[in-house]
Amino acid sequence: MATNETLEFRNAAQTAALLPYPALMQAIVQAARDMRAGRISAPTRQAVAFPGGGVMLSMPATAEDIGIHKLANVFAANRDRSLPTIHGAMSVCDGQTGELRLLLDGPTVTTRRTAAVSMLAVRELLPSGPRHAVVYGTGAQAQGHVQALLALYPDARIDVIGRTRARSLDFARAQGSLLVRAVSAVPEDADLVILATTSRVPVYDQAPRDGRLVIGVGAYRPDMAEIGAQTLSGSQVYVDVLDGAREEAGDLLRAGVDWAQVRPLAALLDEPDRQGPCVFKSVGCAAWDLAAARCALGQR
Repeated sequence: MATNETLEFRNAAQTAALLPYPALMQAIVQAARDMRAGRISAPTRQAVAFPGGGVMLSMPATAEDIGIHKLANVFAANRDRSLPTIHGAMSVCDGQTGELRLLLDGPTVTTRRTAAVSMLAVRELLPSGPRHAVVYGTGAQAQGHVQALLALYPDARIDVIGRTRARSLDFARAQGSLLVRAVSAVPEDADLVILATTSRVPVYDQAPRDGRLVIGVGAYRPDMAEIGAQTLSGSQVYVDVLDGAREEAGDLLRAGVDWAQVRPLAALLDEPDRQGPCVFKSVGCAAWDLAAARCALGQR
């Protein structure tokens, strides 16, 4: 068992500093290939409901070098309490001895690795980079994606659509960039649309169009959906991980997608195919948390 002298803890700001996007994206690329080759074990996450509302998510993953276990408590009602909707932590242990090595802030890991996965999809499916992005949502995932876009595509314009005009304006001002502004609808020239909401009904269902990539990251349960059937039925659909998407991607389940035609992130990275309109759906996977742990250990 690790002692207090060997176990390190990193708070939210320190965790973010250990996860720069370029290094984190490369770690996720390796994790995707490792998982495809059977070198990472990452079962579908377990969800346990709290009696008073909210859910505890348990996400373990193991590899030869390290193991991780992330616990995340998600309480959507916290928005009305002026509290974060996600709380939690991630432990990192040695893959050979099981000794605890590091504790990271769970919500920060989730936000940054989710945005990094999305940025990999952008890199592969919009190789020239986005010029005009639209982000739905004003929560932690929306924040993470806006910050990732600002870091990796500093010349891109970023529009934000929230549940209310007031929230959109407050969120846009808080980003500290003149390139981020609040809008009420997706402009015609937008080439990237990112949905980071917990909506139970689709909030985006436009006809597919060449040159516009749609990414959904907020709907993480079968009873949630951000992307409508019209968008999905005419697009090539990619997911971060097939097993998790089949169980949790409410958008895809509701639309009745042909799973034989859905491609995972690992295939996209190694066998790119950018023909026609594309949708990338991310439900999350503990393998991406393990990649974040590898990145954090390498940055210390």
